[in-house]
Amino acid sequence: MATSASVNSKAAALRRAAAVREDEFLLFVGSRVREFRSLRGMTRKVVAQEADVSERHLAQLESGEGNISIVLLRRIAGALNVSLAELFLPSPEESAEKLAIRRFLQKLPANRLEDVLSRLQRDFSAEEKTRRTRIALIGLRGAGKSTLGSRLAKDRDIPFIELDREIEKDTGMPLAEIFSLYGQSGYRAVEKRALERVLQQPGPAVVSVGGGVVSEKDTYDYLLSNCYTVWIKARPDEHMSRVIAQGDFRAMAGSDRAMEDLRRILEAREPLYRKADLVLDTSGTSVGESFSNLKAALQTHLL
Repeated sequence: MATSASVNSKAAALRRAAAVREDEFLLFVGSRVREFRSLRGMTRKVVAQEADVSERHLAQLESGEGNISIVLLRRIAGALNVSLAELFLPSPEESAEKLAIRRFLQKLPANRLEDVLSRLQRDFSAEEKTRRTRIALIGLRGAGKSTLGSRLAKDRDIPFIELDREIEKDTGMPLAEIFSLYGQSGYRAVEKRALERVLQQPGPAVVSVGGGVVSEKDTYDYLLSNCYTVWIKARPDEHMSRVIAQGDFRAMAGSDRAMEDLRRILEAREPLYRKADLVLDTSGTSVGESFSNLKAALQTHLL
């Protein structure tokens, strides 16, 4: 039968072992807090302010000396943008590349994350190889989409498709009449159907797409997901002079402030156009120079 002294000795040993485990746990949680703070590039002062705790409490926690309350720990987790569970889980082994990517994403504003996700899905999906065989040129009239697109298709010996012409084939009407009869929303619906039909055809192609496609999110997302997209851009005055040289006044008809309207359209659409995989500025260059620049850029980025 165990004596009271031996029972007390065992109890004391168990308490010491428990205390050691508690100390180890506090050290572990402190190291996790310190790790997350470092990953986010936050100073101890900033975390303390956002969590509404004192710097002294935070310093004690990170050193494993502070038995901080669960409420304060929850505030700190919130300031670090992690869950409580993540503070208690061991850190997985990550490569330097993954850590660099995480740090980069953590510094991005929330409104940029959608763009990053979209590009990652485009560039690393199983369909990426097929997507890169179809080159879509976007931008306002006068940038050079049709001229450069037809040259590129001929150079690569693949079909050149102008979506505007496909829309007219599908409806049996010129674009102006479609707008007149069905309005902007009706035209965009027809445009989307035509684009889906064109991109369901197998094989590579160069596709010239109307500049307003970017204003319809579903259609534009579909284009970005299924084509390697190039924004062909130019200065507003060059857009205007080229359109006038073509004898096409559809966008300017009845407007005494054509240039002002054109600048406004370009400014409003620029963030959308910049979602394209590639940007080619044709301002101040000849057709031959622009085509050479386009070929060189595609050879660099599509390898």
